[in-house]
Amino acid sequence: MKFCSDCGHAVSKKIPEGDDRLRYVCDNCEAIHYQNPRIIVGTIPVEGDKVLLCRRAIEPRKGFWTVPAGFMENGETTLAGALRETWEEASAKPVNAVLYRLFDLPYINQVYIFFRADLAGGAFAAGQESLEVQLFAEQDIPWDEIAFPVVTDALKEWFDDRRKDIFPVRMSEVEPIWHHK
Repeated sequence: MKFCSDCGHAVSKKIPEGDDRLRYVCDNCEAIHYQNPRIIVGTIPVEGDKVLLCRRAIEPRKGFWTVPAGFMENGETTLAGALRETWEEASAKPVNAVLYRLFDLPYINQVYIFFRADLAGGAFAAGQESLEVQLFAEQDIPWDEIAFPVVTDALKEWFDDRRKDIFPVRMSEVEPIWHHK
């Protein structure tokens, strides 16, 4: 960040009074510009033993498959955001949604929150951000074409949990691949 979004003057990184970390502060009006993590919300929509996936029509990872998910908007709950994203990307209305998976990715300032849900009436279609949507059984998922590692992890966990008929809520921190030895 180089300029204040309030008055247009230059900003500097400094620790504001009463704070404990560097922030962008306007040199003119002294507005503090906080930069906080982005929250991605979505669902793992299910019909029987199949999950609904969307082939992305936008970057990043255009052409790859994912669950319907996207950035949470101001003024909405995580569940409302997940349901909205599912409608926008898959024209699907999930029901019985419950919290299922949370991934913290502090190295890229993101948090992923997935809800597992049933498809209402089984209706779905590609939305504006999807090239196509399709129900997949576990053995038919194009695993090498999944857009994001957290989606791969969540899907594998869901299929494993389905076999056990136990769906615990999981939370984990994801480290960057360059941290792994």
